Amino acid sequence: MNGFQLYNTTRLVFGKGKVNRLGELISPYIDNILLVYGGGSIKKSGLYNQVKQELASIGATIEELAGIEPNPRLSTINKGIQICRDKNIQFILAVGGGSVIDAAKAIAAGALYPGDVWDFTIQKATITQALPIGTILTLAATGSEMNGGSVITNWETNQKRTMGSKLLYPEFSIIDPALTFTVPRNQTVNGIVDIMSHVFEQYFSQTTSTPLQERFAEGILQTVIENGEKALENGEDYDARANLLLAGTYAMNGTLPTGVEADWATHVIEHEVSAIYDLPHGEGLAILFPNWMKHVYQERVEKFVQYAVRVWSIDSVDKSDDEIALEGIQATRDYFTRIGAPATLSEVGIDHSHFERMADEATQFGDIGYFKKLTKEDVLSILHASI
Repeated sequence: MNGFQLYNTTRLVFGKGKVNRLGELISPYIDNILLVYGGGSIKKSGLYNQVKQELASIGATIEELAGIEPNPRLSTINKGIQICRDKNIQFILAVGGGSVIDAAKAIAAGALYPGDVWDFTIQKATITQALPIGTILTLAATGSEMNGGSVITNWETNQKRTMGSKLLYPEFSIIDPALTFTVPRNQTVNGIVDIMSHVFEQYFSQTTSTPLQERFAEGILQTVIENGEKALENGEDYDARANLLLAGTYAMNGTLPTGVEADWATHVIEHEVSAIYDLPHGEGLAILFPNWMKHVYQERVEKFVQYAVRVWSIDSVDKSDDEIALEGIQATRDYFTRIGAPATLSEVGIDHSHFERMADEATQFGDIGYFKKLTKEDVLSILHASI
């Protein structure tokens, strides 16, 4: 196990009806608030009105930024930054899924920075100050509600990049599983894949002697596998929705990578795919991850054997390590297919036209990943296997 620091300052407020604590939680920041959200779903569900009432009860002055995209765009984020500067915004409240929260984080960092917020994604600048943010989560997926990371897209250049800082941890995050009852099936599927993929990135590591971290990861995966299917069968299954939400939060709140060298190569590759095609992140990960697994598993086959046996209960009797590992990988693909996720890029209308560019962009700073260092040729191999 490697040495580590664990840092998390977000207050998690979890449970049915917890939105009624919004006024209490946000009251220290009541001067001027920017309310950030996506499409019309929070208005249809009544959540928008509830939030507005809670904010009105503490006398907050509210500005709004609606229409955050599933892959939040730099142009929209810049609109939010301008609102913050023009209206002297003191706090940002994100109501929605991971994309809305990621956009809020980028706005929070950009509002107090005199340059281009994109600078943070290309390592041209470091975040040294940011507006405080809070979140009300409506989708189990990214885990952005309890970490300092953000992913944004520059649609003009077809680039998707990350930024991060301890200054971007939400002050609080409210999670009410009942708010996810009306999430469409495809978004629930994408969220399931996203959570599992986050775990994969941290579980498949070359770091040894990490039994507790591995059990944490395997427990999250088993919880998602079981409760994902329950939530798809009955969207209003409160316990299934609650378990998915908590799994998503713990998959990305800093617990799993303690003492572990995580990978993240598949996310880097997927970002290049969705930067060009605006593909939902979960769909891209469902397509790519089993192919990454096949490409790298022999680097540490015993870890994939452990994954197959512990997570998927693969029978190991009279089988080689390669056979067990590959059965575990196939079980992953079969589960994604069973819940309705795509298996190939061609299914979602993507061909090989931009593979060279994707591989170049993914490896522009050098080889990617840690489980196996991937060169441009490795990335191309994984993309071609995914077609």
